Amino acid sequence: MTAHILHVVTNVDRYEGTSHPTGLWLSELAHAWHVFEAHGFRQTIVSPHGGESPLEPRSLRFPNSDAAAKAWLTDPSRMAALANTLDPAQIDPAEFDAVYFTGGHAVMYDFPDSDGLQRIAREIWEGGGIVSSVCHGYCGLLNIRLSDGSLLVAGRTLTGFAWQEEILARVDQLVPYNAEEEMKARGARYRKARLPFVSYTVTDGNLVTGQNPGSARETAQKVAALLTSRSNGASLPGS
Repeated sequence: MTAHILHVVTNVDRYEGTSHPTGLWLSELAHAWHVFEAHGFRQTIVSPHGGESPLEPRSLRFPNSDAAAKAWLTDPSRMAALANTLDPAQIDPAEFDAVYFTGGHAVMYDFPDSDGLQRIAREIWEGGGIVSSVCHGYCGLLNIRLSDGSLLVAGRTLTGFAWQEEILARVDQLVPYNAEEEMKARGARYRKARLPFVSYTVTDGNLVTGQNPGSARETAQKVAALLTSRSNGASLPGS
């Protein structure tokens, strides 16, 4: 059966209390979408409130050198998909084999406390599906509690955008919290690459995470590999 992936994107377009724009880091969606599309997987997009997902302007600086992002920007149907994302209430987690939390600093505001996103991720996880994230997308994992009350990330090895990378990106004074430290405070075993901004991913069972925008493709490839291996054996949760 064909695997079904749920991409999670943001609705936020500004750093809180400022006029500084933010939004979805497009390549983190586009690169993963391209990987999943090549495997023939079905794909759906959801956001915390449904509707439009704004794009992070800084993610659009080099479209000519990023074929996947450029293809998205020039495809009216895909841009329309970002203008009309689904609301969590419209999502039945049983229909999905994996959830993929995209990033961009915007997600630091609307991912962590979304009851709808937490419900979806919890049910996919407890149904044997894959929970994955890239870059700031791991903020969406911070507060997910399982049915037994435990935090999904507690005791798990994972990665996400490092505080060193926030400093190098010159946004450490804009972000609302230190996501790396928040993860550690929740009992996660946080890991990062020795060098900033290089592709780095971590797989811990059904949890697959990537550190930064350059990790999106590799993160998706690891999710796809897990799903493909399952399809050759046990049936998929959403099949």
